[in-house]
Amino acid sequence: GEADGTVSSPKDGVLLAFDLDGLVTRAQEAGCVVELVPEVGDFVAAGSPLFRIFGGEGRPSESGLCQSVALGQERTMEQDPALAFRIIVDIASKGLSPAINDPTTAVLAIDQIHYLLRSVGERRLDEGLARDRSGTLRLVYRTPDWEDFVHLAVTEIRQFGCTSIQVVRRLRAMLEDLSEVLPPERAALLRGELALLDRSVERSFPEPEDQAQ
Repeated sequence: GEADGTVSSPKDGVLLAFDLDGLVTRAQEAGCVVELVPEVGDFVAAGSPLFRIFGGEGRPSESGLCQSVALGQERTMEQDPALAFRIIVDIASKGLSPAINDPTTAVLAIDQIHYLLRSVGERRLDEGLARDRSGTLRLVYRTPDWEDFVHLAVTEIRQFGCTSIQVVRRLRAMLEDLSEVLPPERAALLRGELALLDRSVERSFPEPEDQAQ
């Protein structure tokens, strides 16, 4: 619905972290729900919406809300789980660039991505909702879901690496292994990624012998 109020960012910066308990307390004191608009890792421009306020008799202090988030110059690992994937995918993508042409580095990067995806896939992911002690919703925030992690981990490497047999084979092995070991609700998306990989292979390797390999 429509917000009852908006708090703008006082400065430019990347959202590095936020104080979940502090924001819940401020929302509870004002009897409202607070929505943190950007996701951790996003760049926020000065003057753009940082929070939206819904309901409540009073309004939480704008300066208090702004003090509950940390803005900085570049992303950090603290509350940004997608950053580790992004760094490793960048390493793989550089290895697959025509200028560098180092598929072995990309394969080693996929080994690390395999480990990370398995770790994420076995966990119950954050829903982006926080409640006070009475169970009333107080804070809404954005957080990556399983689909976000899988697309981040796979899409660019599939696109850049589709002409390298060793990269395609390693990507397939990862997706097949994770489809077997992760819960069924997580595996469905991975099977979809396998189908996309098959189509990429058919386009990149017209020869049946290459496809088989």
